[in-house]
Amino acid sequence: MSIKYELIIYWSEEDGAFIVEVPELPGCMADGETYIEAVSNAEVVIREWIETAQELGRSIPTPKGRLLYA
Repeated sequence: MSIKYELIIYWSEEDGAFIVEVPELPGCMADGETYIEAVSNAEVVIREWIETAQELGRSIPTPKGRLLYA
């Protein structure tokens, strides 16, 4: 599975970790001690998010790529 969802990645001083948010998949987040670990964990969580949505019969958003904010 190719991951094409937008990832927002930032350092959280409070958590002492990199945080990854996937805005197109509600509630989908991951973290990691390093940038690479956080992105790798996000890929796993995205797959699990999609699998769970399929099992529950919920729709899966089509990746839109970069989101623009006003």
